[in-house]
Amino acid sequence: MSRTVLVTGASRGIGAAIARELAAGGWNVVAAARTESATERVARELEAETGQRALAVAMDVADPNSIRAGVARAREFANEVGPIEALVNNAGIAVSAPLLGGRSEAGDLYDLHMRVNFHGARLVAEELLPDMLERGAGCLVNIASSAALQGYAYVAAYCASKHALLGWSRAAAEELRAKGVSVHAICPHYVDSPMLSDSVARLVEKTGKSEEEARGFFAAQNPGGRLVTPEEVASSVSRALAGELTELVLELDGSSS
Repeated sequence: MSRTVLVTGASRGIGAAIARELAAGGWNVVAAARTESATERVARELEAETGQRALAVAMDVADPNSIRAGVARAREFANEVGPIEALVNNAGIAVSAPLLGGRSEAGDLYDLHMRVNFHGARLVAEELLPDMLERGAGCLVNIASSAALQGYAYVAAYCASKHALLGWSRAAAEELRAKGVSVHAICPHYVDSPMLSDSVARLVEKTGKSEEEARGFFAAQNPGGRLVTPEEVASSVSRALAGELTELVLELDGSSS
């Protein structure tokens, strides 16, 4: 039997790129996201392009019941194709607001970001870690952000949630290392992804900049002067799952191509 990985937030952008990279590397993939139709399309593309098995799962990481149901479906799939040996927590949100404007139509932004970006990742891990510990092997990769390493204006809730995820990752790594489970946190700066496109659109609306100017603004914020690509993030995840990544925390800042 072959091995299986569960990737959250796999319907587009970074998550879809990670799913493609891992399927091309021989992994069966459980692609999880809130929008099952988009995730189903990704899963079918993976099977057609790589010959690996793929399963689309509807999962809202802000909802513990949805997490449990999604993981249950993933386990049924894994019983057919191979054990879930890795988890990539990629699902996340980023809503901008002034420091004292932490409420929106979606509710309290701090609570919302913590439920998705921190507790969601933690709860999915808690569902799968017992199986990894029983086998004495596994890999957990959390897609954090440069916002886990520093602060950014107008995204305090996002920064707080990513700092929490990185702190949890550090603690989990210390506790799980001797038990055969590796933990990594990938911290990309601005990535050329749908999430960035949303930020570009907001900047265009607020400032009157052109789309090209807005994208250039974000690229210039990265130490390397360019946007990180989803494929670079995916390659780092692949290295982690292959045991080639020695760093607990890997920062991707656009400095290398």
